[in-house]
Amino acid sequence: MSSCISIGAAHHQELLKNRLNRELLALEGRGLRVRLREKPLGWLTFLDCSISGSGGMKTIIRRRVAGVITEMILDNWEETLLKHIIRENYYYFNDDEKGAIYDYAQKKLNFSANNRKNDKLLILQRLTEYLDAHSNINIDGFIRFRLKEYVDGLYSVADQAADDFIMEREYKEFIELLKYFVEIQDPRVELVNVVLQSNGSFKLYDQQNQPINSDYLEDFMLNITENEINYEDMLISALITVAPQKILFHPGNGAMPHNTLDTVSNVFTGRVSICEGCSLCRQTGGR
Repeated sequence: MSSCISIGAAHHQELLKNRLNRELLALEGRGLRVRLREKPLGWLTFLDCSISGSGGMKTIIRRRVAGVITEMILDNWEETLLKHIIRENYYYFNDDEKGAIYDYAQKKLNFSANNRKNDKLLILQRLTEYLDAHSNINIDGFIRFRLKEYVDGLYSVADQAADDFIMEREYKEFIELLKYFVEIQDPRVELVNVVLQSNGSFKLYDQQNQPINSDYLEDFMLNITENEINYEDMLISALITVAPQKILFHPGNGAMPHNTLDTVSNVFTGRVSICEGCSLCRQTGGR
């Protein structure tokens, strides 16, 4: 048997061995004999791939090895890389927080099929080029020195994930503060009907479908200028000011803003429901 390629790895050695065995044994039907032999070397374990048979199959073997390594980088090494990046860059978070950041990063990676496809093509191309010129490869070193764009992309994803985690944590803290304000005050009205407008604004009506007295909201509206308007913030502040026992949303034009609905529902726990069609809805072109 002649040596074809030697593959070194610091992680996932057993899984790598099993996948290579499965992939290369499929070639034995073409008259080849393939053998993998383990050779520990310091913190690395090398898998020496030896073949006997047609020498013209070496190129095919290298292509298959490149394919196996590509899949394992994306399926296995990526997790190790991401966790290392998060541990290194966000050491000031506790383990649970780091785990949450990792989950955010994974969702971002899985969300874009095009980015994943591009990552796979890049890795496979670099591996194929490298294995065409070298008979030895250290996967960990290859990632570090030959896949800089890919690794830089993981750093970027980790940064975005950390930002998302911080924003989500701040949002939850803000919601808890608003819930506290709601809980410490007595309800002023039994029911508030929230009628959504097509431009994102809203109108408030009482349980007799009459406009809510503007005296409740006058102080709040005094310092609002047109350029500063955030209708979701305005709605939540208005509802906290009015302090209703129940809140009924009327979709109006049918475009229910889920973020706004979720936020109001989180602040006014158990008090929010959605109208399925009434005169108030029809006034704004809804059902």
